[in-house]
Amino acid sequence: MSGPLGAAAQLQAFEQHLRVEKGRSVHTVRAYLGDLDALDVFLADRGVRSSAEVRLPDLRAWLGSIGAAGASRSTVSRRAAAAKTFFRWAQQTGRITADPSLRLAAPGKEKHLPGVLRAPQAGELLDLAAVAADDDDPVHLRNRAMLELLYASGMRVGELTGLDVDDVDLEAGTARLLGKGDKERVVPFGTPATEALTLWLAGGRPRLATAESGAALFLGRRGRRVDQRQVRSTLQALLAHLPDTPQMGPHGLRHSAATHLLEGGADLRTVQELLGHASLATTQIYTHVSVDRLRAAYQQAHPRA
Repeated sequence: MSGPLGAAAQLQAFEQHLRVEKGRSVHTVRAYLGDLDALDVFLADRGVRSSAEVRLPDLRAWLGSIGAAGASRSTVSRRAAAAKTFFRWAQQTGRITADPSLRLAAPGKEKHLPGVLRAPQAGELLDLAAVAADDDDPVHLRNRAMLELLYASGMRVGELTGLDVDDVDLEAGTARLLGKGDKERVVPFGTPATEALTLWLAGGRPRLATAESGAALFLGRRGRRVDQRQVRSTLQALLAHLPDTPQMGPHGLRHSAATHLLEGGADLRTVQELLGHASLATTQIYTHVSVDRLRAAYQQAHPRA
């Protein structure tokens, strides 16, 4: 790209800033650079010759055109974030004297209430995984341990698949996770997860481990580190045997764990820390789930609902 936003070298420097200083994921970096490429074309069509010439109306017009083309609010919000991040960086590094995006506002992201299991349904799911593990198949022992740990800790599926054996302390009942932005946190898990992990480590993992396994906690049949697709297919295969449960991936267990914690009396800050959310606002979506359930119960039970 060599347009109003600068030559390729400038965009490479910005990419390095996103990866190294901001700790953005590969997917976020790719999305931001694509957004800036689209902005570059838009600005050039408006006759803007350099990033120093960009003004707030230019950016508002760009977002407006994206919305008019039918993009979702979340897409418009992400593109606004890409622009704001770029111009803030450009000003901080002396490439421009004023940041034109300071007052740039984007529509708030749509808040979709996540599909979650009810607590009894989560229990049925994990009971089913335990029954399947009774055949002593090492993969079934692994599946039980993975699902117990996902639900017990509320960890992300990528955090689960990234675990090494030494990241889990069975005595303390804790797991050390590397989350978004390479931020480390320690999360607790309870007795059922401890029991499932103990059985997997003693009687399952040794039978699958090969020279290629390394320190990976969870392994596939060929001894390689388990991937997110395998975790998803494991969960969905078990859910298919349970009536009236929502279709969901591993993130659904994370949603379920957070919702059940709040329903059980945990405070938002505790749940935020457990889930590794940078912002409390992200955690607050689970209060909506809990309130919706409370409202449904009220309308069903109260004589003047």
